[in-house]
Amino acid sequence: MLFKDHYNKLFSTENSDSILDRKEVEEKYKWNLSSIYKNDDDWEKDFKWVSENIVKYKNFEGTLSKSPAQLLECLKFDNEVGIKIERLYLYAMLSKDSDMKVQKYQAMDDRIKGLYTKASAAAAFVKPELLQIPEDKLLDMICSDDEIRVYEHFIKNLIREKAHTLSKEQEKILALAGEIVSTPYNIFSIFNNADIRFPKTNDEKGKEIEISHARYYAAMYSKDREYRKRFFKNYFTPFINYVNTYATLFNGNLKANIFNSKARNYHSSLEASLDSNNIPVSVYKNLVKTCNENLQPLHRWAALKKKILGVDELHPYDVYVSLFPSDFGDKFEYEKGKEIVFNALKPLGDEYLSSIKTAFENRWIDVYETRNKRSGAYSSGTTFGVHPYVLLNWSNLLNDVFTLAHEMGHNMHSFYTGKNQPYPYANYTIFLAEVASTFNESLLLDYLIEDANKKEEKLFLIEKYLNNITTTFYRQIMFAEFEMWAYEQVESGTALTAEILSRNYKAIYQKYWGPEMIVDEEEEHTWARIPHFYYNFYVYQYATGYAASEVLSKKVKNEGKTAVEKYLNFLKSGSSDYSINILKAAGVDMNSSEPVEATTQKMDMLLNELEKLTGNI
Repeated sequence: MLFKDHYNKLFSTENSDSILDRKEVEEKYKWNLSSIYKNDDDWEKDFKWVSENIVKYKNFEGTLSKSPAQLLECLKFDNEVGIKIERLYLYAMLSKDSDMKVQKYQAMDDRIKGLYTKASAAAAFVKPELLQIPEDKLLDMICSDDEIRVYEHFIKNLIREKAHTLSKEQEKILALAGEIVSTPYNIFSIFNNADIRFPKTNDEKGKEIEISHARYYAAMYSKDREYRKRFFKNYFTPFINYVNTYATLFNGNLKANIFNSKARNYHSSLEASLDSNNIPVSVYKNLVKTCNENLQPLHRWAALKKKILGVDELHPYDVYVSLFPSDFGDKFEYEKGKEIVFNALKPLGDEYLSSIKTAFENRWIDVYETRNKRSGAYSSGTTFGVHPYVLLNWSNLLNDVFTLAHEMGHNMHSFYTGKNQPYPYANYTIFLAEVASTFNESLLLDYLIEDANKKEEKLFLIEKYLNNITTTFYRQIMFAEFEMWAYEQVESGTALTAEILSRNYKAIYQKYWGPEMIVDEEEEHTWARIPHFYYNFYVYQYATGYAASEVLSKKVKNEGKTAVEKYLNFLKSGSSDYSINILKAAGVDMNSSEPVEATTQKMDMLLNELEKLTGNI
């Protein structure tokens, strides 16, 4: 039977339970794990080697200050263990995710996680012992010859963090407090995902359904406005009923992070959070400030939504529904999707395209949904000495094409990092991670809009681009502003009641969406349901990554070869320097207003095109 027949069966409405077994999928659509280990036996050999050799860490304890040669030997051994553990983990993870019912691979995944914990404990002395060496002596040791000099940035970063590294006894106390300070998030997660009960409501056809987190987002895309409104109001019922509980958990999380920042002698929780990647506080504050100065495109978009929907009032439950529904997004088989992504990325030149082609043709990607395969999509990240892998669950939708472009952005970032950096720097920060992925999505959207022949297709794609900017840029900065405000209030001694939290969230939401938006009481309580507010200044990185990618993609398209070379160097840099410096070398200064303004200007341009195509409604 041809694969196409299998695939058609997979998505047949008459055989909705007929998901393919893995053996039914052609090999070229499944990842080839032999690049990691030829077989499970080879995996076991490396596992045994690490298990037997981690005791050798004891040979280095107390000796690191003796000589550069002794220090280098320890660092090289640590690298060797780390490289093997990462390879072991990658093989076990991908094997498990291919078929999550295979107990052998579940066990291998558990075993390598346990081994990683043992190795980390054995190596835990290295950083504290390095910090006990006088700074001048340590730098002299690192600069004594070329082989050990490769660790210079690693050591300098370690020294930079020394001011906030406490004594051994104090560090132990903070470690013991770790489980306590994580309690607010743990309770929130259990309460929000397991214990709260949503009411039932009627769907578009009058059938009674149970409300859930996942169904909320689906409902907000419904064309039935009364259903959206009904679902919206019922969804927020438990958040309103338990608002004081949510406020207590929210405050508990703030105070836990404030405790840690004060214990480590930081001026604020914001500074403590950003310092791990050496991101200046000015980057965060500049992002919020510049966004506030450029809210007009979002206000424009709100007014246009209201006009196209033909409603007297625009409410939060009107934000996600498609203005230009189309079947354009329902006809993309994988081979066609690959071709589109490849063509969209042509501005990046032959080197990048050659790497993409290698990935496409050498089974780096596991494409189709199969029985017991892990859901969703991801790129495996950098594993030193092994190319990265991508998991997909292709379903012939335009979203799958964007997922492929997005994950290949991560994939190429990891590939070039691993290929060009020594092991200590063969990774990259979260601050940089979303730049490469959203960069590819930006090129893809521009390509599709330019290539669209029909007006309906252009409108559909422009709306998608505008919604991307709204959700990944403006919405995340709105969250970032609210989070910064909340920490500042508690750090200055203000008690944040549920009423104060709701009132201020409403004010910020109103400011971002502008005068056309009617902020319902339910939306005021959104702060209570966002898990990212428990991640300690995390969300701003979605917006900085998006904004940086807009600047870089524009430079690549407008400036050509020079900008392409800088961008490829960015992909190759890993963590060999601080994130801000790596981006600056690529051509974007996150301390400036340029990235934010580039994004808002792009939104204005897209709105102009939308109004032109619709005859200004």
